[in-house]
Amino acid sequence: MEVIIIPLYQVISLVIRLFMWALIISAVMSWLVAFGVINTHNRFVYTVMDALHRITEPFLRPLRNILPNTGGIDFSPLALILILILVQEVLRQLVLRIL
Repeated sequence: MEVIIIPLYQVISLVIRLFMWALIISAVMSWLVAFGVINTHNRFVYTVMDALHRITEPFLRPLRNILPNTGGIDFSPLALILILILVQEVLRQLVLRIL
């Protein structure tokens, strides 16, 4: 049983961590675009932002519908990161109980 569970947990944990980094990079890039530091007319910047948007938006959109409107500040990436940390910790505890 350990032969399957431990590598599976490690892969799931890695995917969660990579997704959290994608959320952070997406949020920082949106701030940089809003403040005019980077330009979306640059093809590379546009491609990276589009890819991050396509990856993160399906998970952020439902949270934006639930969270209250706070004006110009979007708390949905922070809420999703907290949810992902919770899921990761629950999975870790489950793996520890099984072993």
